[in-house]
Amino acid sequence: MKMLIIRTAQNDFQTIGTGLILDESGQTLFDFRTLELAFRNNMREISSIPTGKYRVEKRTSVKYGSHFHVLGVSGRTLILIHVGNYHINTKGCILVGSEHKHLNTDKNLDVANSLQTMKKLNTILPLNFDLEIVEIKVNN
Repeated sequence: MKMLIIRTAQNDFQTIGTGLILDESGQTLFDFRTLELAFRNNMREISSIPTGKYRVEKRTSVKYGSHFHVLGVSGRTLILIHVGNYHINTKGCILVGSEHKHLNTDKNLDVANSLQTMKKLNTILPLNFDLEIVEIKVNN
């Protein structure tokens, strides 16, 4: 089983994308939406992580509850996949939700239903899995 994140658009503040959970044969088991910061040379807390392949493990904390820890990000630690709605919630991590939607007045897309999406991901995904992040089109 693997998670694929396809980044599709970026502005000065954020990157939006689609996430897919794929089985061993490449069939989609679940799809969701992602929200990350804009890419700023992988700088800690102000940038999304580089495209590439990573190992991920389930993790629990008081702050985020059950979530996922992305391992092996060069020059970075504690990159998480967790709940949140707005690009200001990311600090360099990946937020998940069921759809991109305007939830506030800043004119940037947000992710909706983050908690429900994270619950579904925790149900589907094993303790450890692979993550691949690709970019198909980025608008500035």
